[in-house]
Amino acid sequence: RLLESMIPVKMINFPQKIAGELYGPLMLVFTLVAILLHGMKTSDTIIREGTLMGTAIGTCFGYWLGVSSFIYFLAYLCNAQITMVQMLSLLGYGLFGHCITLFVTYNIHFHSLFYICWLGVGGLSTLRMVAVLVSRTVGHTQRLILCGTLAALHMLFLLYLHFAYHKVVEGILDTLEGPNVPPFQRVARDIPVVSSAILNTTAKAVALTL
Repeated sequence: RLLESMIPVKMINFPQKIAGELYGPLMLVFTLVAILLHGMKTSDTIIREGTLMGTAIGTCFGYWLGVSSFIYFLAYLCNAQITMVQMLSLLGYGLFGHCITLFVTYNIHFHSLFYICWLGVGGLSTLRMVAVLVSRTVGHTQRLILCGTLAALHMLFLLYLHFAYHKVVEGILDTLEGPNVPPFQRVARDIPVVSSAILNTTAKAVALTL
């Protein structure tokens, strides 16, 4: 199924089959979360682990659930033959291309390589989803609206994760936790000679009184 998610099939005479399970998409979303965490650590970002993981999980699951719901609503308006579970499965397996692209480009820092993977790997996974929706939608206008929206959101999300995600997360964490200030170091201070003499005189007076 992972390999099939990268192979677009030009078949519009009858609806293409969609896997009606969510285990694979769920694992791909968690894999994308782990890749984002790896990317933040390799970029020398010093922040709290819990906040970083929560932000990555919120971003990935928010995209998966939010975009799936939005595309399902558009599919309902365009009379496309797809259920919510099938939409979640289709978009979840579509994240496989994002995982490959981000994992490669986080370890090999070349912008040209990212654009090649973005168009090649990310484009193949997007074309696969577009081909499935085309086979399940009737009407050229409906196909254009539905498939164009899905392709734009999917490709822009990959651009966001590569270029803007780190900066946005660092800005959020600076707002929540404050800037990373180094811990204060206690420095031994010299006690003035006058203060020591006063303390000695007071101690002697107390001793004589007792």
